[in-house]
Amino acid sequence: MKEEILFNVTPQESRAAVLENGMLQELFIERSSSRGLVGNIYRGKVIRVLPGMQAAFINIGRERSAFLHAAEILPVVADEELSDEKILPPDITELLHDGQTITVQVIKDELGSKGARLTTHLTIPSRYLVLMPDNDHIGVSQRIEDEQERQRLKDILKRDEKDTTGYIVRTVAEGASGEELIRDSEFLAKLWKKIKIKIQKVKAPSLVHEDLDLALRFVRDLVPSDVEKIRIDSESVHKRLSEFLDDFIPGLNQCLELYTGERPLFDMFNVEDDIEKSLQRKVQLKSGGYLIIDQTEAMVTIDVNTGAFVGYRNLEDTIFKTNLEAASSLARQLRLRNLGGMVIIDFIDMKEDEHKRQVLRTLEKALDRDHAKTDISEVSSLGLVQMTRKRSSESLEHILCEACPTCDSRGSIKTAQTICYEILRELYRSARAYEAKKYLVLASQEVVDRMLDEETNHLAELESMINKPVRFQTEPLYTQEQFDVVLI
Repeated sequence: MKEEILFNVTPQESRAAVLENGMLQELFIERSSSRGLVGNIYRGKVIRVLPGMQAAFINIGRERSAFLHAAEILPVVADEELSDEKILPPDITELLHDGQTITVQVIKDELGSKGARLTTHLTIPSRYLVLMPDNDHIGVSQRIEDEQERQRLKDILKRDEKDTTGYIVRTVAEGASGEELIRDSEFLAKLWKKIKIKIQKVKAPSLVHEDLDLALRFVRDLVPSDVEKIRIDSESVHKRLSEFLDDFIPGLNQCLELYTGERPLFDMFNVEDDIEKSLQRKVQLKSGGYLIIDQTEAMVTIDVNTGAFVGYRNLEDTIFKTNLEAASSLARQLRLRNLGGMVIIDFIDMKEDEHKRQVLRTLEKALDRDHAKTDISEVSSLGLVQMTRKRSSESLEHILCEACPTCDSRGSIKTAQTICYEILRELYRSARAYEAKKYLVLASQEVVDRMLDEETNHLAELESMINKPVRFQTEPLYTQEQFDVVLI
């Protein structure tokens, strides 16, 4: 399968798109004003222990307190001075106490009104390995199925018995040389040494270690070795990425390309159109059927409908073909929209057991390339399939949209920040395509206020880049999502 990666980088946000055979499969967004926290290590302070929940709230220096469950606490916990370790029983009241200082790592980003989820089981990833400083176990990704290869990888990492450092060998390490694995382990050892020194120096609550930015993190963690092309539209980030690949993944540097075309990168590959479609409830299938996707606080529901599809001689075949197409499509939608938690799929009722099995197999196969862990149940008598998809960050809708005040939060609209960034992209696109002395932007009051306040630095950078002035005018009748760019 032909896979390409596109990076669109602007001062206000970075976006990474995964294309398979030219079709958008996944989208990752990181805004400079709200970078993700997963992987960050903090020196935190316990502010409240909850015996009934076997958990505690931890102050890590964020506006919202983070959450640490007893199951995520190492059986051996250092005291506040990082000395005299002691074995602690599993009860949360004996593991932690109010005011205690503890080293933690974020495993799940802040979602909605919920704070970040934490663990004391620290892990530090590189391209091929994940370092586990407090665990001497050497594990291999379950996706590497060949037993001989699994043993070969373990043998490479065998070391002195005094070394208590553990590793997880990542899926991408399959076929990697011993030299590459040892180089990764040495890099991780040096990095962990620096982190330990910082842990001893900082006062809680403090950030100890921050993970890489989106472009470097994405290449390290998610880009397969057989990727065909990695295109990026920022010269500075292209340079940093090239140096990173030279140091850690030299084989991928030949795939890296600086995009300098006239059309914006995401426009060139129809990514912007696909993003717009991914925010809609209705997903049209090629056959004429369609999906209805609803995201709620408790779960995601997906309803499959035949719609205008009546192309087969009997109803059972029509239903079967629609469900097969829907299974492949909804797997893509889960990845693209980054939908997680519990997912209920209402397939059209099928009478034949073999049809049910084939639809499930199609769904499982379509989810094979999903980086998030999934678990699928059997088709129920009502045609429902219950599945779970691991959720570690906000969905695409929650990143790009907000609750709509007009419909009393029954739906959602794009945030003023999202519209500001769309305006900046449209101004840049217009400046490259047309000649104008200056630009006038008509938009809602909320969008204009944000552009001239929080986003004023980004606007100034754009004006400097296109060497043209931009003026804003409030249009009272415009909704928050409406705007026009007028060339003057």
